[in-house]
Amino acid sequence: MADRPNIVFIMSDQQRSDTLACYGADYMKVPNLNALADRSFVFENAYVAQPVCTPARATIMTGLYPHTAGPIVNKIHLPADTPVIAEMIDDEYFKGYMGKWHLGNDVQVQHGFDVWNPTEDGHREAYTKAELRYEMTPYHNHLVASGHEPDSTQWDGTGVFSADARQDLPKEFQMAHYLGDSAAEFIEENKDRPFILYVSTFEPHSPYNGPYMDFYDPAELPVGDAFLEVPEGASRVNRVRANYFMQFMLEGKSHADDEYMTRYAAAREDVTTEMGWRTLRAHYMANITLVDDMVGKITDALEKAGVADNTVVVFTSEHGDMMGDHGMLEKRSFYEEASKVPLLMAVPWLSNEQTVVEGSVGHIDLVPTLLELSGNDVPDSLQGTSLVPVLKGEQALERDVFVQWNGTSDELPDRFLGSREVNRMLTLPGRSVITPDRWKLNLCAGDQGELYDLNNDPYERNNLYDDPAQRDRVIDMAARIRIWQHETGDTAPLPSV
Repeated sequence: MADRPNIVFIMSDQQRSDTLACYGADYMKVPNLNALADRSFVFENAYVAQPVCTPARATIMTGLYPHTAGPIVNKIHLPADTPVIAEMIDDEYFKGYMGKWHLGNDVQVQHGFDVWNPTEDGHREAYTKAELRYEMTPYHNHLVASGHEPDSTQWDGTGVFSADARQDLPKEFQMAHYLGDSAAEFIEENKDRPFILYVSTFEPHSPYNGPYMDFYDPAELPVGDAFLEVPEGASRVNRVRANYFMQFMLEGKSHADDEYMTRYAAAREDVTTEMGWRTLRAHYMANITLVDDMVGKITDALEKAGVADNTVVVFTSEHGDMMGDHGMLEKRSFYEEASKVPLLMAVPWLSNEQTVVEGSVGHIDLVPTLLELSGNDVPDSLQGTSLVPVLKGEQALERDVFVQWNGTSDELPDRFLGSREVNRMLTLPGRSVITPDRWKLNLCAGDQGELYDLNNDPYERNNLYDDPAQRDRVIDMAARIRIWQHETGDTAPLPSV
């Protein structure tokens, strides 16, 4: 093991797994990510704890499931007394966090980090300390100092840069480029002492416009078997969401006056034709090259500083994006496109070539793994398991992986998601398990259950939940979820099977 290795954790936002060559997407223009994958452990099937921003991030940072960490829906603040990895790793390490935080009071240095470089100003109204609400992020100040003017006025009259306007900026002013440059400076300044650095960018999250929009021909871009297919036979929540998104193409409805579509899900895009959907998908894929640019800046900085051989580099995303598969956009789904993400882990002293790790893994295991790799104790309170024995080839990756959906919270409801029907269904909590033999069971107390054979039905088009031949399998997998609930203190109601 390397002596006091550095840790660089790179995280994109809303990037599904099939966007790198190591996951089959050899057409993607992401040379830096592909180069990282060529010297990394590539986890074949990596899952988020919950397919939406704040809960997923809570697990990534704490090693606790969302229901334990606290943030069970978007925009709930991570409690100040819930430790993140920077508070678990010893003080010999210099600790930096850069980019999207989305766990509360974004501009405040917090949770044990020494350097804090946030990039989002849109959550200021929800800050718990009044004095923070008038503080802008370094990224905002960088854009203003460079001659750019905010396009949006917030509740207090302050001008901010909307996500839509940011995407019109030249590539050198995109968030990913800013963070790549900031991370490179951090690495150079701290190369002579152990450090841990988290870098979290907004791309390729919607809106999908950006400087690389002409990278792909929409007509030639590969799509899966479930593209623009309403999932008949699936749960009601999936059918309701697909019907909402697909109405603009199948029923000829205009989405010009639909605020959710024009502001969040498909800004500046045309979802009334198949080619419009393909073009949206091409724009999304192109924005992943911004992430790739950032990764290149960071890995180049590690090489230039002479610390690459002593640095663990992790790349993943907080959740995926449906991108028209199953007729949906965005996240909030147990489907693979939203819940399965890339996970690369470069550990130079264990391997310098691509090593595919078969089986399934969850983000819940990241904190204990990084603690062990850095020579720190793994607290008993963590709910994940270190992957170091897997990386060393001492164990196979044979474990159940659990994904949750927590619906709503008394503290903060989810925002309006296009229709009251969609919001109603998404208030219902659900739980999913993926077993080592690659079957997935989704349970919800108020909705149709789902069972998918991921080996023979990777696009999850054939729901086998009510198949009499699978009755014992459903019972066994439901028991796995209930045991996990008992072990982790999860009280979400689930149906009897």
